[in-house]
Amino acid sequence: MRAVERQFEVEEDAAPLDMLLALFEARGWPCESNAEEICGEIQGSWAKYQLRGIWRPEDRVLQILCLPEVRVSAEKTGAAHELVALANEQMWLGHFDIWSNGGVLLYRNGTLLGNDGMLSLDQAQSLVEIAVEECDRFYPAFQFVLWGDKAPRDALKAAMVDAAGEA
Repeated sequence: MRAVERQFEVEEDAAPLDMLLALFEARGWPCESNAEEICGEIQGSWAKYQLRGIWRPEDRVLQILCLPEVRVSAEKTGAAHELVALANEQMWLGHFDIWSNGGVLLYRNGTLLGNDGMLSLDQAQSLVEIAVEECDRFYPAFQFVLWGDKAPRDALKAAMVDAAGEA
């Protein structure tokens, strides 16, 4: 991949990677891109996430991957997979997965674009925001399981407690 040096001004729908590139540039997020993929880094509430957009023009599918810096050790694989299943039950868009090669935790969302294969700025912003929000929402639960030795159900319950009222 090469570092991105060009500037885009996007007022209408654009090719998916061009639109994501324009969004990254507008937000000041460092990124690299090529004809099939864009990769950047975004600061979430709990950690920095690597965000990738992968475009498959033959299928008109844009895949968004969001990777927190979380690796699952062999001894925690069973508990981590149970937590992934529990977390995925609560999600409307996308899902979590653990890559078998390297035990990398990731959020993945595939979006089928229309016949023109174009992406709007609103769509791009939503896809990125959803990915980061879901990683932020479940990050504590993964921490509890992987480093706090909590059972997956207990970790999810503890992480999902929303404060009532205002601080």
